[in-house]
Amino acid sequence: MAPSRDRTLDTVLVVGSLLLTAMAARGGWSAVPAGVVAAAGALGSAVLVVRRARPVTVTTVGAAAYALSGNPLPLVVGLWSGGAHAPRRALALVAVAGWSGLAGWWWLDEGRLDAQDAVWAALVTATLVGAGVQAATRRELRAAREAESRQAEVERGLREEQARAAERARIAREMHDVLAHKVTLVALHAGALEVGPGAGDARVRDAAALIRGTAREALQELRDVLGVLRAPDESPAGPGGGADLAGLVADAERAGERVELDVDTGDLPARTAAVVHRVVQEALTNARRHAPGAPVAVRVRRSPGEVTVTVTNPAGVPADLDLPGSGSGLVGLAERVRLAGGAFDAGRAPDGGWRVHAVVPCGDEPFGDGR
Repeated sequence: MAPSRDRTLDTVLVVGSLLLTAMAARGGWSAVPAGVVAAAGALGSAVLVVRRARPVTVTTVGAAAYALSGNPLPLVVGLWSGGAHAPRRALALVAVAGWSGLAGWWWLDEGRLDAQDAVWAALVTATLVGAGVQAATRRELRAAREAESRQAEVERGLREEQARAAERARIAREMHDVLAHKVTLVALHAGALEVGPGAGDARVRDAAALIRGTAREALQELRDVLGVLRAPDESPAGPGGGADLAGLVADAERAGERVELDVDTGDLPARTAAVVHRVVQEALTNARRHAPGAPVAVRVRRSPGEVTVTVTNPAGVPADLDLPGSGSGLVGLAERVRLAGGAFDAGRAPDGGWRVHAVVPCGDEPFGDGR
């Protein structure tokens, strides 16, 4: 309960108890003098403001106030608050104090306490304390659920961040490997020019053109991957610059998956092919895990400047395949596509199945003006 609502409720209880005390003093609810009734009722009403911090004290004072004034509200609130807020080891003390207040009023009012009165006092006490304990249990369960929900949200955020970091690390490794190869070639050809100054102009021009082309390729690779600064297994491009999707499909079909492959891209730059390969690979893995037996349609199309990948499958029959999954594969995949400058989306299809859609830039334009 919010602090403001707590204060409002406490104020209402105190005011209500004071009104009952006034009625008790004027109506003779107790056999003791009216002045004692008023003093006891006022004290029992005043302590209600600390019923959460000092529930045992409130119950004890409320019991005495009821016995002397006949105003039941301080005792009722005290017993409930004792069950809701007192330590479990103090519940017996709360119950004894409450029973004593109820029994004391009967004893003062009637001059005796028979067995029936004692039993009724015990039942009323047990009911009010039990209601408070139940409220405390509900409060604790609600707090535990909220804590678990917050913890799950934090863990989900950490998993997603770890997936993004792993994807960035993998792309950084790819950048290192590719650029190391390209720069090594530049160094080798530059060294050849340095040790062969007498070579003919044609040979020098050819070597210079080769160096220029290799450097341009290295810069292109750097431009494609440098987004990692603003690892699953590597995703090699297939022969001829393709994404080796046929190999992925063949592996999936050997595992019992039904896959329809529709590809029209031609040779792709290595960087684009690697991203396309990863998108299809992750989509087939998820379909195999979450929709076993459902047919999968893979469609890859190339248009000027980009490649569009769409993988769809209808809802499959649930099956316990006991396939482990971190739940972060799509997060890492989205990060890879984003770092490549593309767009990624995955979610439920209108027919209840699943759809993975990615648009990957096709970096085959020359870097700079080509001069």
